[in-house]
Amino acid sequence: MKRRDLVRHLERSGCHFDREGANHTIYRNPANGRCAAVPRHREIKETTARMICDQLGIPRP
Repeated sequence: MKRRDLVRHLERSGCHFDREGANHTIYRNPANGRCAAVPRHREIKETTARMICDQLGIPRP
């Protein structure tokens, strides 16, 4: 999955950019206060994308 597609899915699901980490971008879900790190790779494995969505408490893409 492309990183930009995952970020688009996160933002459509109500998550917001929180901050930049060393090698990851941190997104937060204000509805439940959960946060997850999104790696800065062009391609993100499907299992990683599913794990990020589960961590944020949003539907999987």
